[in-house]
Amino acid sequence: MPSMTGWITSFVVLWACLGVATAQDAIVVGAVVSESGAHAGAAAEYRQGLLLWQDDTNAAGGLLGRRVELRLKDDGSEAVRAGPAYAELIEGGAQVLIGPYGSAATLTASSEAERGRRVLLNAAGPSSLVHKRAPRYVVQTSPPYVAYGEGVLELARKSGAESLYILGRDDAASREMAEAALALSSDLGFRQVKLAVYSGTTNDFLEQLYEAMRVQADAWIAFGEVRDGADMVKTLKRHGFVPKMLYARASAEPGFVQLVGQDAEHVLGSKEYDPRFDRGDNARFVKAYRAKWSAAPGALAAAAYTAGTVLAAAAVAAGSVEADKLRAALAKIEVDTLLGRYRIDPATGLQVGMQPAVVQRIDGRLQPLYPDALAGGREPAPFAPWAGRKIIR
Repeated sequence: MPSMTGWITSFVVLWACLGVATAQDAIVVGAVVSESGAHAGAAAEYRQGLLLWQDDTNAAGGLLGRRVELRLKDDGSEAVRAGPAYAELIEGGAQVLIGPYGSAATLTASSEAERGRRVLLNAAGPSSLVHKRAPRYVVQTSPPYVAYGEGVLELARKSGAESLYILGRDDAASREMAEAALALSSDLGFRQVKLAVYSGTTNDFLEQLYEAMRVQADAWIAFGEVRDGADMVKTLKRHGFVPKMLYARASAEPGFVQLVGQDAEHVLGSKEYDPRFDRGDNARFVKAYRAKWSAAPGALAAAAYTAGTVLAAAAVAAGSVEADKLRAALAKIEVDTLLGRYRIDPATGLQVGMQPAVVQRIDGRLQPLYPDALAGGREPAPFAPWAGRKIIR
C-alpha cells in the first residue's frame, strides 16, 4: 500500500497535469499595446476595447468552447520594440495575434507574424504599406487610408461637382488618402482634378485657393488635421470662395467648431466610428463599454473590439484557430461589424469592405451621408454662401 508521502506526491503530479491541461485549453490571443510613452493616451482606449471583447467572449461561453486568454505587452510607443514583443508572445504560446497601435508598429509586428506563422489581425495599422507585399498571415480589420476618398467622391458627384481640387497634408497618412482619391477620381469620370500637397506649417491657404480658382474647381477636398481645415475655411470665407462641396477630413472632430464656430456649417468630414451609428451590434457595445469603463467608446475601442469580432467569426467558420485554416476562413467570410462590413482582398489581406462614414454638419449636428446604410436617404445639403447664413441658436 502506498505511503502517505506517495499519495501526496501522486496528487501533486495529477494536479500539475490538470493545471497544464487547463492552460492549454485556453485560446491565447496576444497583442502589443502602448501602455507607456507618447502613444499611451490614445492606446489606452484600444486596450480597453480588447479587454471588453475578452470579457464578453468568455461570458458567452468562450471561443470554440474554450476560454479566451488575452496577453498584452507594452512596446513603450516605439515601433521597433513591437516586433520583439510579438516574438515573445509567440514563444510564450500565443495562437493568434491582434496588431499594435500605429502603422509603423504594425509593419514590424507583421514580420514576426509571418516568421512565426501566426494570424495577425491588423486593427490599427491603416497604411496600405502593411499589405503591399501581400503577407500571408496579416489581415486588416479596420478601414485603410486608401478608403477615405470613396465616399467623398461619391458625394462630390451628387453635389454636381465636375472639377476637384484635392489637398493632402505633407504626412504619410494624409498623402496616402489624397493620392488614393486622385487615382479613384479618374475612374469616376471627373473631367479635371488637381492634387496639391501642403506643408504642415501652412496657416494661410491663399496660394492654394488661387490654384483652385485657376482650374475652376467646384469641390474642395482636403485631407489633413483639424487646424488645417479650420485655416482653410477662414481663407475661403475671407475671399468669398463658395464651392459646391467643401470637405475637410478632420472637420467632424469637436475642436473644429471651437476654431471656426458656425462657419463649420455645411462642411463635410469623416468619422470611422460614432457611438450613435446604427452599425453592427453598436448599441449593445456602447452599453457594455460604458458599464465597464464609465465612458463612451471611441474609434480605437471599436477597432479593437472589431478585430475580436472578426477573429471569432473566422474561428467558428474554420472550426479552429490553426493559422492556415483561420487565414483561409478570413479570406472568405463577410461580417457586419462596428466599423462596417468586413471583407478583404484574399491575396493581400487589405480591407476592402469598410469605408469611414462621411458626415455633414447641419444646424450644428453631424449627419451621416455615406455609406447608404448610415445615410438613411439623406443627400448632401448645398454649400451655402458665406454671406447671409442664418445664425444657429
